[in-house]
Amino acid sequence: MTAAARNTACKRDFIVTSEDAGARADVLASSVFGITRSQIQHLIEKGLLTVNRLAVKPNYKAKPADIIALTIPEAEEKLIPQDLPVRVLYSDDFLVVLDKPAGMVVYPAAGHSSGTLMNAVAHYCTKLASVGAPLRPGVVHRLDKDTSGVMVVAVDDGAYYGLVEQFRKRTIDRKYKAIVYGNLKDDCGEISSRIGRSESDRKKMSTRTSRGKEAVTAWKVLERFGAATLIEAKLGTGRTHQIRVHFASVGHPVLGDSTYGKKTLLTIHGKKIVFPRQMLHAELLGFIHPATGKHMEFRTDLPQDMKEIVTKLRHTIGV
Repeated sequence: MTAAARNTACKRDFIVTSEDAGARADVLASSVFGITRSQIQHLIEKGLLTVNRLAVKPNYKAKPADIIALTIPEAEEKLIPQDLPVRVLYSDDFLVVLDKPAGMVVYPAAGHSSGTLMNAVAHYCTKLASVGAPLRPGVVHRLDKDTSGVMVVAVDDGAYYGLVEQFRKRTIDRKYKAIVYGNLKDDCGEISSRIGRSESDRKKMSTRTSRGKEAVTAWKVLERFGAATLIEAKLGTGRTHQIRVHFASVGHPVLGDSTYGKKTLLTIHGKKIVFPRQMLHAELLGFIHPATGKHMEFRTDLPQDMKEIVTKLRHTIGV
């Protein structure tokens, strides 16, 4: 998304670029403001989202230079500090690096103000960045709710812009581990299919779209289980749901992925294996510290639920 948003206490707006023209107002606003589409639609019904100062319907198709403005009640704009079970890997006056558990949303949305990673950051840090949406200050990237692993959040404005620039230039190192369906033919490879919003289901991303953006995922096999494969995936780009979409597109969806996958249950030699969530973990994050210039790298082990699945898969093939 290239539209640039400007934030005030409870009113935000952005100018639609030519790249974003043609998208539905509710879908575009959801992406820019970090609020779910259903919540955006609720605010539209209240007349709190306008285009060029006029009320519109959710399916309004945005045009270049349109000004989309959103007003959110102040009560829904407060980031509530909470002492939550999130492991802090590193922190200083500029940023904090955390190990996000599976099942935790990264930041609140209107009407959903607690239990997120940013609630934990607000509790742990003595200060927060002033840039970014009020409910996600300093957030430069995110992980899906059911993806675990390493995330960095800026708590200083200069650090925020420095990290954003590294993500833009694709100099951030990001490696994931995933368990995918089936037995991959090769030991390594690269998927470079473009990714964009699905034309049949706007809640999904897809490689079959006329508005896709470049997306590159390199991968290698770590362990084979016959009916499933443990892989390492390295992101060359950072599109929404990239690994999940890419592997689903080649017939090897991430196991446990209820959105893009088809296997939440696997039967091998009569033994049933249930996957509690998508088997995807952000194992490594590397970047240049925006204040010190030092290269930093953080890694976390597979979480317990994925370790248990790997053990079960090994047992099914007699390892």
